[in-house]
Amino acid sequence: MSPDTLQTPPPRRLRLAGIIAAIVVLAIVVAGVATRANDSRKLREWTEAQSVPTVNVVTPEGGQGGGELNLPGRLQAYARAPIFARTSGYLKYWKADIGQKVKAGELLAEIETPDLDQQLLQARADLASARANEALAQTTARRWQTMRDSDSVSKQEVDEKVGDYDAKHALAQAAQANLERIEALKSFAKLVAPFDGVVTARETDVGALINAGGGGQELFVVSDVRKLRMYVNVPQNYAPSIKQGAIVKLAVPEYPGQTFTGTIESSSSAINAASGTTLVQVSVDNADGRLLPGGYASVTFDLPANAALLRVPASALVFDNSGLRVAVVDGQDKVKFKDVTIARDFGKTVQLGSGLAAGDRLIESPPDGLADGDTVRINPPKKTEGEQAKKADGDHAKA
Repeated sequence: MSPDTLQTPPPRRLRLAGIIAAIVVLAIVVAGVATRANDSRKLREWTEAQSVPTVNVVTPEGGQGGGELNLPGRLQAYARAPIFARTSGYLKYWKADIGQKVKAGELLAEIETPDLDQQLLQARADLASARANEALAQTTARRWQTMRDSDSVSKQEVDEKVGDYDAKHALAQAAQANLERIEALKSFAKLVAPFDGVVTARETDVGALINAGGGGQELFVVSDVRKLRMYVNVPQNYAPSIKQGAIVKLAVPEYPGQTFTGTIESSSSAINAASGTTLVQVSVDNADGRLLPGGYASVTFDLPANAALLRVPASALVFDNSGLRVAVVDGQDKVKFKDVTIARDFGKTVQLGSGLAAGDRLIESPPDGLADGDTVRINPPKKTEGEQAKKADGDHAKA
């Protein structure tokens, strides 16, 4: 056998080597294609996963509406009487100044009425004249009636004398009524307190011209401050929670840190269309006189809890062309928007009056572009600080 023959491989081996090389190349190509297909599938899955928004969900807090409702108001005297003059003249003197306590019927001031005094003298003279004429007519009528019994005069003449007496009697009664009217006006020259209280205003002085009637100047104001009242405008949402006889707390600027108590006496039982509130009257005992009528006060109402009211984060609200809404997630992780109404705004949280159920899963901060029917991914709930501390203690114990 020649050396050339020994160095040349047989054809069978060459074919085997080619087949092996082809198989290796094919395996490399298949592996590359499979790798690229797997990477493409993973990229597609990742892209689809990234297109599904991830959200945090919260559950509304039920049993809201309880707590306190603070509203402003003005204290007023339980009874306040402005004193006006019923007769004209000049103020002769006054006896009660501001801050003075007075009793019912106590003299406050007196008005000098020279014109009315002259009218009173004239009315008395007119009454005396009318009574004299009446007495004369009565005597004449009796005499003519006596003569009529003896047929000395005619019945017509007797009737004339009796009629003249009746006319003179009516004139005497008119004069009497006029005198009493002027005497009543004269009695109004003395201004008296209508009830026990305090003089809270004096708007006149000695020598001032006094004009009669309500169109004149207010001379004094007498107020009963032993008990005060305060009118508070309560929003319509809370009107059903305000009950007659309930106790409320009051705070005033002149006594910082101190509270006073009052009682709800009544309400208007109607809603003011302009303000959307109902008027509530609160009475306050002020026997010690510490509270001043006309002063500002803050009243606090205790509100009962209402299961229909739910409290949610303010960030969960969505306000757009469709109105005020929230986004909730159903059992299939699908989004559904619900219209809601706000009962009370606390800043970071709001109290919803309607539109949401207690068991709804609420999206805390809905992303832009979210629509009804979209699928979302829900983040696992964050552990509270207490739960985190408990887990850390457990890990430490195991270690």
